[in-house]
Amino acid sequence: MMEFIVEKIGMSRTISVPSKPVTLVRVLEAKVCEVNDGVAIVAYNNGKKMNKAVEGQQKKYNLSSEFNRFVTLEVANTEAGDIDTSVLAEAKVVKSSFKTKGRGFTGPMVRWNFGGGPASHGHRFGRRTGSISMNEYPGRVQPGKKMAGQYGNTTNSVKNEIISYDPENRILVLAGSVSGANGSMGRIKVTK
Repeated sequence: MMEFIVEKIGMSRTISVPSKPVTLVRVLEAKVCEVNDGVAIVAYNNGKKMNKAVEGQQKKYNLSSEFNRFVTLEVANTEAGDIDTSVLAEAKVVKSSFKTKGRGFTGPMVRWNFGGGPASHGHRFGRRTGSISMNEYPGRVQPGKKMAGQYGNTTNSVKNEIISYDPENRILVLAGSVSGANGSMGRIKVTK
């Protein structure tokens, strides 16, 4: 199982008939710092985060200043250096994990697809939740009750078939869609 940090570019479609929807992701340039039983500390570039802890890691592993994020991944490498992406050329299926788009604090109609109440005259129901509990027994709100709250911004994984891989530009074409906004970071795991 090999893992890679990727950036979602966006969606497109194939020119075959019938065409297939595809998602384009860019495999980020990453440096393997140290390997221990196939699990490695990997450094990659994302944003401008810089503090003493990051600087200490860069000094320890002799990295240039753009590699400012560290993550543990399962890699094909046996020693430190550039991450080995040759596995992607033969891979057939990957498991993509991305954060879904954050929708903020959302009402029950958007978050849980509730129907809402009548919107005609004389009703004050509108877009409310309605009744949330039972009568005397059990006399409390059950755990997991569908209510308003934070919606989105959760990690979601999906399996995608690989359509093609361009090793020169490090662009991977996956069948179907993956969660998250364009430009968001995620990870892919080679499963087959």
